Amino acid sequence: MTNEEMTNSGASDAVREEDVKKTVRVVAAILRRADGKIFATQRGYGDFKDGWEFPGGKIELGETPQEALAREIREELSAEIRVGDLLITVECDYPQFHLSMDCFWAELKEGSEMTLLEHEAAKWLGTDELDTVDWLPADVEVVEAIRRDMY
Repeated sequence: MTNEEMTNSGASDAVREEDVKKTVRVVAAILRRADGKIFATQRGYGDFKDGWEFPGGKIELGETPQEALAREIREELSAEIRVGDLLITVECDYPQFHLSMDCFWAELKEGSEMTLLEHEAAKWLGTDELDTVDWLPADVEVVEAIRRDMY
């Protein structure tokens, strides 16, 4: 097809606006205890209800990822955490949006206890138990990164 034919037919290399997915930037905490167990939560709401994930949420305007993570854990688990190093940034396409998720190692601050405020269940899992729950698509890549980092 010549350029003239493309122009006349309406064909174009331009990306249509409806084909571009909105990117949602979120953070997740890989909460690890001294015994090496990792904290997993089960969603209690939304399109992905009942799927397992690492707790966290959206980054708000003006927040660093670390600030957002500390805030989200306070809101979701009523707990205070110490945010550690970045483990992985996951890029995942869902049908309605593109997810960019920064995942940080974290630990509970001394004396802080967790209360589930938004999730329907939670478990502490050893690395040999990570495959016992049905992870959401983006979190599957995080599980692989945990295994690589811990060994």
